[in-house]
Amino acid sequence: MSVEIWPPIAPHQLKAAVETSQKRELDWLVQDLRETLTNVKHGLEDCYALLAPIDPGSTLVLSTPRNEIVKGHITRVGTRIVKGTIHLRLRTLPQQTLTINPDHPIHLAPLVTLHTLLTHSLDLLTMTLSFTYPTESDSASAKSPSPSSSSSSPQLSSAAFLSSQLRLLSQSISESIAILKGPPLVTAADPSWTTRSIASSHFDPPLTAAAASNHGLGATSIPPISFHLSIQESSIVLWLRSLEAADAPVGFGTKLAFAIGTARRLEHDEADRVFGFCCGGEGHGGPGGSPGSMMPSNGGNNNTTRSTTQNTAAGTGAMGQPEVDVYVREKVRVESADPSLLSLAAKLTALGHTLGLARRNLAAVMGEELED
Repeated sequence: MSVEIWPPIAPHQLKAAVETSQKRELDWLVQDLRETLTNVKHGLEDCYALLAPIDPGSTLVLSTPRNEIVKGHITRVGTRIVKGTIHLRLRTLPQQTLTINPDHPIHLAPLVTLHTLLTHSLDLLTMTLSFTYPTESDSASAKSPSPSSSSSSPQLSSAAFLSSQLRLLSQSISESIAILKGPPLVTAADPSWTTRSIASSHFDPPLTAAAASNHGLGATSIPPISFHLSIQESSIVLWLRSLEAADAPVGFGTKLAFAIGTARRLEHDEADRVFGFCCGGEGHGGPGGSPGSMMPSNGGNNNTTRSTTQNTAAGTGAMGQPEVDVYVREKVRVESADPSLLSLAAKLTALGHTLGLARRNLAAVMGEELED
């Protein structure tokens, strides 16, 4: 089966007609994308609003399922945890209550990065719309130069610019989705994890050296608990680790209890491994405050080396604080789904699909390969 054109067209005329048809199709597609990109901009503005610091914020429950090891709540306003009360009944520490100090809110570094990406995406899309689809006043000012400037295929140059801008916008949205998805859960076979613990100054009252001494950490400024918040699958995840000094003396009664089996250490994937722990004091690794850091140390059964990005010298933390070798006695993970972050992830995913379709259509008309 073949397709013929009637009346017949000379080869050179057919080539010119094909080029004219392609230019018209490209011009039509560029104009049609205006509505699509306007809708994408409205969607990004909705995403931006979901992360805006609007009071009273989102109150999230932090509670371990089927037990009361951890029970409490936190309030997120924008990219910060501004208040919260968490009751702990860990098996390796006395019962206690942690209260977040409102004067020292906790900044969630992933959400700070996400906020920056959303701002960049909105600015990028606004510039793209204003350049590709100028208003009447912009068009009038653009006509003031000599008409020879319009002879260089404005449709093609506009489409090429639009294609490059959509690629940058798609990358930014993909990075935003990856932040909300979070890193995969590490296992015992992966000793390369690094976590940053919230400094004691973010709690009221702060965890003091006396509390550390009472729980086996000796006369140091290191609190007996590592408190870490992260984002995973659009949920707020709290990691709690009960710590003890690696060189703390073990009493004869405790040794005997371990030997005869009347007592045993809690089993988890970080047991019997030595970690270098340092408290970051008042500074913050992100805006507004600073966590300490906890990382695998050269000791025990761990063969990994300390991260040089987290240490300024051997045995010294990033903030100049001395490191203490510790064991993780108990490890608890608590997850709290955040409705705003779940909605944000769904909207960003839909916007990513819309942009992907627009990019594929534009690449097909321009006869180019789609770049990731």
